[in-house]
Amino acid sequence: MIEHIDELNAGLREFRDAVPSAAAQVRVGVVGFAGVPRLLHPLRPIAELPEVTAPRPRVGTNFGLAFTFLRTTIDGDVRALKAGQSPVCRPVVFFASDGRPTDPTTWPAAYAALADPDWSASPTVVAFGFGAADDRTLSRIGVSGVFLSRDGVRVATALNVSVTWSTPCEHV
Repeated sequence: MIEHIDELNAGLREFRDAVPSAAAQVRVGVVGFAGVPRLLHPLRPIAELPEVTAPRPRVGTNFGLAFTFLRTTIDGDVRALKAGQSPVCRPVVFFASDGRPTDPTTWPAAYAALADPDWSASPTVVAFGFGAADDRTLSRIGVSGVFLSRDGVRVATALNVSVTWSTPCEHV
C-alpha cells in the first residue's frame, strides 16, 4: 500500500474539498490494517483530517482482524457521538486494499459480524482496489459498491459516490 499513499491522500483532499457544505457533518477515521490493524486517525470532521503517512512495511493483510477492529471502533465511535448528543447516521466504511487477504478462509466470518443487519450500526461497505487488488474478494466486501483504480476510478470520485449513496441519513 506504500506505493499508493500519495494517491490516497490526494483522494482524501479532493473529497474534503468537494463536500464543503457537508464537511461539518461528515466524520472520517482512518484504520491501517497491514499486519495488525491500528487506528491511524481517530474519527474527526473531514476538514481536520491530516494526511496519511506511509506505513512501515509489514507482512500480511489480515482482512479478518481489520473487520473485527472496525466493528469495535465503529461501536465505540457511535457511543461517543451519541453521548455528545450528536445525531449519528449509518456509517460508511471505505475499504481500500492493494492486495489479497492473507486469511482467505477466516475473514468472511469477521466480515459477516461487521455487516450484520441486526447490528444497528452496521455500516454501508464500499471497496476500493489499488493496483493488483483482488476484485473478486473486493466484490464480496463492497456489497454497496466496488471501485478499481486500474479501471481509471479516482479515490475522490469513489468517496463522493459512497457518501452520496448513503444519503439520506439513516439514524442508528
